[in-house]
Amino acid sequence: MSTIIALVPDPDREPTAAELNAIAVETPLIAAEVELLDAQIRTLDGPVTELDQQRIRRARRKLLAARRDLTNRAGLAQTGGAA
Repeated sequence: MSTIIALVPDPDREPTAAELNAIAVETPLIAAEVELLDAQIRTLDGPVTELDQQRIRRARRKLLAARRDLTNRAGLAQTGGAA
């Protein structure tokens, strides 16, 4: 019979270098998602202006670019750099 051990997070444990690196790699994507969300929230209170539409389009383009960059980086890591 196997034993199941519950992993309890240790509040005193610092993140490893690999965990910090993973966070740093994803930070541009997270920032782009937040920027798009901010632009969308801004349009909830009143009529959507041309400036609001531009802000949303710009945020969407930035989000797509961040996703593309993250995907390309993951693809390079898997193939060893040969694309």
